[in-house]
Amino acid sequence: MSPEHYNKLERMYLQANINTELYDTTKVKISEEIAQIELKISEQYFHALGAIHGSVYFKLLDDAAFFAVNSIVTDVFVLTTSFNINLVRPVNKGIITAIGKVKFKSRGLFVAESILYNEDGKEIAFGTGNFAKSKIELSEKIGYQ
Repeated sequence: MSPEHYNKLERMYLQANINTELYDTTKVKISEEIAQIELKISEQYFHALGAIHGSVYFKLLDDAAFFAVNSIVTDVFVLTTSFNINLVRPVNKGIITAIGKVKFKSRGLFVAESILYNEDGKEIAFGTGNFAKSKIELSEKIGYQ
């Protein structure tokens, strides 16, 4: 795979409205079959008990697994078809990092897993997802530039 492909995926990810408007401290690094996504925790992500909401865990885990898969699919956007998460511990400060890795690949199905760590390197959540190729071409039209 080419570093240019990874760079285009990184730019596409960071330019998405959800990341520019809501998750604006996000950082991403993509390489072959691996993606790493970091987020600085903010109180805007907290639920009533003062820790980040499960939706934030889900987003980072899914995004890391997704981009690990799309790192090896160079022609089209992939889609998450299912994703299961397990929350291990709460977190309310610092930087959290999701690392996604491809575990299985075939012509029409990809399986990837991701683990979310707090800034002390402790696992706070993990997930596994299934992904499939879409019919949406990777192009400037969707921010792949």
